[in-house]
Amino acid sequence: MNSNPLTHDSEDVIQAPEENFADILSEFEHSHQAAPESEATPSAGLKGTVIAVNADGVFIDIGRKTEGVLPLDKLKAADAGEVKAGDVLTVTVTGRNAEGYYELSCLKAARPKDWSALEKAFAEKTIIAGTVTEAVKGGLRVDVGAPAFMPASRSGVREMGDLEKLIGQEIRVRITKLDVAEEDVVVDRRSVVEEESVKIRDEAFANLKEGSTVRGTVRSLTEFGAFVDLGGVDGLLHVTDISWHRVANPADVLTAGESIDVKILKINPTTRKIGLGLKQLVPDPWTVAAEKFKIGERIKGKVVRLADFGAFVELDPGVDGLIHLSEMSWSRKVKKPADVVKVGDAVDVVVLGVNAAEKRIALGLKQALGDPWDEVGKKYPEGSVVEGQIVSIQKFGAFVDLGDGIEGMIHVGDISREKRIEHPKDVLTQNQTVKAQVLELDKSRRRIRLGMKQLEPTNADTFIAEHQVGETVTGRVVEVRSERAKIELGEGVNAECILAKAASKADKGSSSAATVDVSALSAMLNARWKSGEGNKTEGGADLLKPGQIRTFKITAFDASKKRIEVEIAN
Repeated sequence: MNSNPLTHDSEDVIQAPEENFADILSEFEHSHQAAPESEATPSAGLKGTVIAVNADGVFIDIGRKTEGVLPLDKLKAADAGEVKAGDVLTVTVTGRNAEGYYELSCLKAARPKDWSALEKAFAEKTIIAGTVTEAVKGGLRVDVGAPAFMPASRSGVREMGDLEKLIGQEIRVRITKLDVAEEDVVVDRRSVVEEESVKIRDEAFANLKEGSTVRGTVRSLTEFGAFVDLGGVDGLLHVTDISWHRVANPADVLTAGESIDVKILKINPTTRKIGLGLKQLVPDPWTVAAEKFKIGERIKGKVVRLADFGAFVELDPGVDGLIHLSEMSWSRKVKKPADVVKVGDAVDVVVLGVNAAEKRIALGLKQALGDPWDEVGKKYPEGSVVEGQIVSIQKFGAFVDLGDGIEGMIHVGDISREKRIEHPKDVLTQNQTVKAQVLELDKSRRRIRLGMKQLEPTNADTFIAEHQVGETVTGRVVEVRSERAKIELGEGVNAECILAKAASKADKGSSSAATVDVSALSAMLNARWKSGEGNKTEGGADLLKPGQIRTFKITAFDASKKRIEVEIAN
């Protein structure tokens, strides 16, 4: 039993209870056998009643055991308007389809019945109906009341492989050549099809209005957008109007043959160009951006595009923010975004500014990472020793990576004590790991000055390592001041002698001697006064003379400061 309700009326499918299955099957097969010659051959002028209309076409009862189906495109080409169940149409049977339904046509053009009608149609260039009967060399044979020839080039089909699909179909044509004596008739379908297409496009174009939403079918895709068929006329959906977020390739979002709703953005009546929009059917995400993204807020995003001046980060579909080069690192100057991030990276950023009107959001990457210079004073105090790789060598010095984006600079004069260095590259190489001492820390200017030579052992270090407090050593007096004297104990090894202590010790010795021989002490003082030396005794400066070689006793060491203190031993 056929389950399609359009195939049989209820009285045709309900059988008497006494009938067996074999009888039912026999009747079903009989109803779907080829119709007799009178039914199978094309016939015109049949009155039919519309049973139903769906996406496949219009199903019509033509008074035969099987219904006929009228494709929607043929109904549209006949300009029959909208139809509904119960309407009566005049149709022509053109054959049967694979499912057994009669194929119908309702072309309004008349079929000439004699040569005089053909002559009138030829003279007036009117459109007539004809049925394609067979394929012949160079074209098709068409029955227009008399045998006619239609060249393949005038068939109206784009592909030659589709030519034979016209066989059995009723078509609308014009007579382009008529020779009654030779019974030679040539017809043209292409001009009729083109005229009808223009008519359909004109009607479709006239019904379109800017701002309206229409349904269309994606006909083709290109790099710059998609062409959408709006029912006989095409509109362009530009790639920038597909979605609020950036679309690199329309094929990533749309598929040829897909039905979509679009908004008509612009109609140019002169060029007949139609601009369409898909994203305009949903709210612009920038309308809520100012409320959603607050200055100072830390958010996550994805790097979607790199430019010379920074990186664009998608915060929401259709909402991108910019990390400028200057906001990528606290310590080093970034030359290009690719040195820090790449497309596809998930990053944490801080909102620095929001301008929804201009669709701009300023983002900071370094702010989300935290400023490493906040703790640099604790991590790298002056005098501490650090270790790192050389990341850059310039004529004036070398830059060392200390971690967390912080770099220190070793000046060329602080590289070595042994010799004068003209260029750092003479002794250092890129990526070389070095140790250095923090000489100066300027947090406000974000600068750390390092020195390598300060870690090299000096003669003073060697002297301190080889001597002990209390030892007696020999030294040369280099310089004498009122209370202190500079003593050279060896090459590059200097000590400090506090003369006030020496004078106090000498005074105590003199006082002690006075108890023994007062007359001798008086004689000594008179002698000094007469010689003019009486005014040099303050502070003990008269005890030492520059150039003297004297014996001293070591009283104190400070290895970190390379400081040695001595006193006069005799």
